[in-house]
Amino acid sequence: MRTPTRARKGLFAPSALLVSAALLLTACGSGDPAADAAGAAGGPDAIPTTDVVSRIGENADAVRLLPPGTKELTLAVSVGGNPPGNAYLPDGKTLTGQDVDFAHAVGNALGISLKTEQASFEAVLPALDSGKYDIGASNFGVTEERRRTIDFVTYINDGQGFAAREDSELSEVTDLKQLCGLKVATGAGTTFEATLEESRHLCTDAGDEAYSVQTYSEPGALWSSLQQGRSDIVMSTINGLRYAVAHQQGLKFLNEFHRLDVGFALKKGSKLAPALQAAVNGLIADGTYARILKKWDTTESAIEKSKISPPELKD
Repeated sequence: MRTPTRARKGLFAPSALLVSAALLLTACGSGDPAADAAGAAGGPDAIPTTDVVSRIGENADAVRLLPPGTKELTLAVSVGGNPPGNAYLPDGKTLTGQDVDFAHAVGNALGISLKTEQASFEAVLPALDSGKYDIGASNFGVTEERRRTIDFVTYINDGQGFAAREDSELSEVTDLKQLCGLKVATGAGTTFEATLEESRHLCTDAGDEAYSVQTYSEPGALWSSLQQGRSDIVMSTINGLRYAVAHQQGLKFLNEFHRLDVGFALKKGSKLAPALQAAVNGLIADGTYARILKKWDTTESAIEKSKISPPELKD
């Protein structure tokens, strides 16, 4: 039997407004049309630009934990999503986002410079092992699979959630079998893709039609697929979904599905981990941490202390 809450192909008829917004998503900028438009005009929905990083002083205790001679590290980030993820301000040049703020806050606390390089989300973690990058910061969730080859230094708690168009019959997703027969859009190389692929059999095991997984490297394309009716539902970060729903018309946040710790990603066995952990805990103690979360309206993602490669959170 198919769940009665299932959205059907053709059920949605995206309005001209949604189609226009979707087209804007494919252009350069933050990846969020409302934020881009308001940001250009300096409106109330502009991407926040409060400086919560530049005045951070060195944390002597954390600095002492750095490997000797460490002066500069290469930071890899994926860009193109909507805040609080990494995005550009309307000038198309200035990189911003919660992960960027935390990375540079830690860099200042350690008295080091960060050479920031952009890469696709799915390319960052493999490149850490090769030494191409020292740190990855793109809302990387801590999972048991990733812990086998990557070390993490946690700085927030986020996780997996769902969003759909307002006219979707879905109100929440508590069981992935509710997705049977639907087209699910998500980011390539993410925990969401892994969760969906691992659980696809649940539908066929129940004698139902499997859901299809549509992966996108560019978040703008992901949102376009939803708004233009090419997909039925989006699975992504809780914080990112809430921001998108708040700043794009015609969308609704369904629910949180699974919480995960999020951390800076490092090569397995990296000697940088203790220093980064001490720097994050210093930011928590001096109030900087809370100011960064307040800037991005993500206070619900606060952690009490940073940990190095903790076990994956289980519901």
